[in-house]
Amino acid sequence: MSDFRRLSDSVMASPQISLADLQQAYADGVRLVINNRPDGEDPGQLPGAEVEAAAHAAGMDYVAIPITRSGFSGPQIQAMADALASSSGPVLAYCRSGTRSTLLWALAQASSGVDPEELSMAAAQAGYDVAPVRAMMDILAGADKA
Repeated sequence: MSDFRRLSDSVMASPQISLADLQQAYADGVRLVINNRPDGEDPGQLPGAEVEAAAHAAGMDYVAIPITRSGFSGPQIQAMADALASSSGPVLAYCRSGTRSTLLWALAQASSGVDPEELSMAAAQAGYDVAPVRAMMDILAGADKA
C-alpha cells in the first residue's frame, strides 16, 4: 500500500516502495522515481535494479542517488537538484522511511534558492522534520544569494 507524501506540487516522498506502488505512482502522474536507498540496506529490500526495470516498464524514468549513514554530500545534493530540474513531470523519491528523500529534497531546493522556512513547513506537513539538515539548508540558501 503506497504511502506517498506530498512535499510540493511536483514532488512526493515515500517509505520503501513495492512494484505495485510503481503502478500507483504512474497512475498518480509520477514520471521520475528517485531511489535514495543503497542496495542491501535491509534484508528482503527490493533491489534498485528491479525498481529501475519496473519503473521503465511502467513508462517512468529512474535515478539512484543512494544516501548512506555517512550523510549528504555536495554531489548528492547536486544530483538531486539536477534530477528534479530535468523531470518531465511529478517525482516520487523514496528511501526506508522517506526521511532521507525529504532531507535531500530540502537540501537540493535550498541550494536552488528556495526559502528554508518554506521547505521546513512543507516537510512538516508531510510528516517529516528537516531539523537535522536545517543549518545546511540555511547555508545553501544563503550561498545562492551571495
